[in-house]
Amino acid sequence: MNQRISSPRAPRPLSRAFQYFAHTGSLSGILLLVCAALALVWANSPFADTYFGLLEQRIAVGPEAHPLSLTVLEWLNDGLMAVFFLLVGLEIKREFLVGELASPRHATLPIAAAIGGMVVPALVYWMVNPRGPAAHGWAIPMATDIAFALGVLTILGRGIPSGLKVFLTALAIVDDMGAVVVIALFYSGTPAILPLLAAVAAVAVLIAMNKGGVRPVTPYLVVGALLWIALHEAGMHATIAGVLLAMTIPSRTRINAQEFSTHARSLITEFDKAETGDLLVLTSKGQQEALHTLEKATEQVQAPLIRLEHGLQPLVQYGIMPAFALANAGVRLTGEVAGPLLTPVTAGIVLGLVAGKPLGIVLFSWLAVRLRLAALPAATSWGFLHGAAWIGGIGFTMSLFIAALAFNGAMLAPAKVGILAGSALAGMIGIGVLLRERRRMAAAGNAIEAD
Repeated sequence: MNQRISSPRAPRPLSRAFQYFAHTGSLSGILLLVCAALALVWANSPFADTYFGLLEQRIAVGPEAHPLSLTVLEWLNDGLMAVFFLLVGLEIKREFLVGELASPRHATLPIAAAIGGMVVPALVYWMVNPRGPAAHGWAIPMATDIAFALGVLTILGRGIPSGLKVFLTALAIVDDMGAVVVIALFYSGTPAILPLLAAVAAVAVLIAMNKGGVRPVTPYLVVGALLWIALHEAGMHATIAGVLLAMTIPSRTRINAQEFSTHARSLITEFDKAETGDLLVLTSKGQQEALHTLEKATEQVQAPLIRLEHGLQPLVQYGIMPAFALANAGVRLTGEVAGPLLTPVTAGIVLGLVAGKPLGIVLFSWLAVRLRLAALPAATSWGFLHGAAWIGGIGFTMSLFIAALAFNGAMLAPAKVGILAGSALAGMIGIGVLLRERRRMAAAGNAIEAD
């Protein structure tokens, strides 16, 4: 029997899944910062040639007649980042099934804020770069880096409302979904017909597997790898394969929680009765059988989507994202540092992240609340939301990714400088605003207690 994941009537703000994600996300943010700093130091050190030379090394895989030959940088940005997008897709799907975005009332505010946080920064960038090759980077300041954002809120510690963390997480997930759509529509080339048809066939196979009740994730990953190759050969950005694959991973369970609990209790009873007296499972065939059956029941009560998401999170947050930061944050700051900072590309990105992001998030949030379409999260003031809006200006991972798609050659370095400078400035302002609001709320609470 297939049992759909049940959604509670009111999503719990701090579910175990969110707590796990927030914890790993905050640590990942610190690791990203270290890797970004290391990349900058390495790229401007006497060993800079080894940094850029390593990224340009080519690695070929596949048959000699038609190998897939990419540089180390391309394997990171096109290959491993497809796994990052797979995790993003799984998070998006989970949020719409059982998370903060499952309830229209709860979802309205982060969706509205995310839309504002994408539209306004893009407009700000376009106003600075309305034409020419530089205009192609309009989507760079749209992104929010969820790892850095959660890392900042976690470092600030107590006094930051839990509802604000959930809001910012949901906002970043919707933001990622918007970035995926933008990449698919505006940053992929005209596809070659035959590989595109192969990609469509791969998606059809994935959907058929889902509908047919295939639950092991390995077949999905195998077909997903073929989908990645097809999209790459079609000339489209192959990381989209990760999101398409995520949408087909089953979200159903074989048995529900009550069935599992009843079955597990009976198995534990059988396990205890099968004890041979030496407390060694190895000598008790009955205990071994009970454990094997319990293992199967544990698999049946877990959705493949959740299992895969939990399995990928450490790999992505402690492996792929730091490697991406190390490979993409390195930019030569030769001569005067002010040079690249004063280009229109850099100015547009900095203004988009530092001015456009917070303005768009706050404005669209205010409109949603004003029109009574949404309400502020519990214990969250407008001051806290204002601070979170600045934290939303930390673009980094997705911004660097879009920059690599939008530019190459001379414009890419100024874009990276704009992302690093804009993200750092937005983060520092956001921390200041949040600390001030936390002090204000603490003083107000003390005044009420005194009365």
